[in-house]
Amino acid sequence: MITPAMNSSREEANEQPSEVSRDASITAWALAARSGDREAVERFVRALHRDVHRYVTTLGGDHQNADDLTQDTFLRALGSLHRFEGRSSARTWLLAIAHRAVIDSIRYNTSRPRLSDTDDWQSAAERAQPRGLPGFDDGIALLELLDTLPDDRREAFVLTQLVGLPCADAADASDCPIGTVRSRVARARTSLIE
Repeated sequence: MITPAMNSSREEANEQPSEVSRDASITAWALAARSGDREAVERFVRALHRDVHRYVTTLGGDHQNADDLTQDTFLRALGSLHRFEGRSSARTWLLAIAHRAVIDSIRYNTSRPRLSDTDDWQSAAERAQPRGLPGFDDGIALLELLDTLPDDRREAFVLTQLVGLPCADAADASDCPIGTVRSRVARARTSLIE
């Protein structure tokens, strides 16, 4: 009597030789392609194209970029096919190249600024900014105005109005009485308004 477990192990045993023979054929095509056999190149690429595409899609997680990564893998492999000696299966060798192609792609993409998918990137950036804050031009104008203030008034104004410290903390930071800080801030405001 054959149990399901015995049946599945027989099926696996039957599949293994066909998989081994497939790998042997692919490796033989790679070695023949190394010698310049164009038909072997075509068979090699066709035999492993789906495996490489599935691998780079899964590893890279980017379905849109998978076709480019697959093509890059085969270009790298065909360019270095002269170094393939057949010590491992051609599938293993090619998937190692695919792995490096995915890693290189991830490194490249993370080191480059992302492109906006909108034509009007400036408006999109402006809409993403929080409301009520001074813009770049306002900030430049404020810095120029602050430069016109005496150092002690500028320090008190920046600490309390821009940094947001309470007057008591600003007094401790500038080593002066709290009343002096309040006076300097009031004079700074008057000067800035004028």
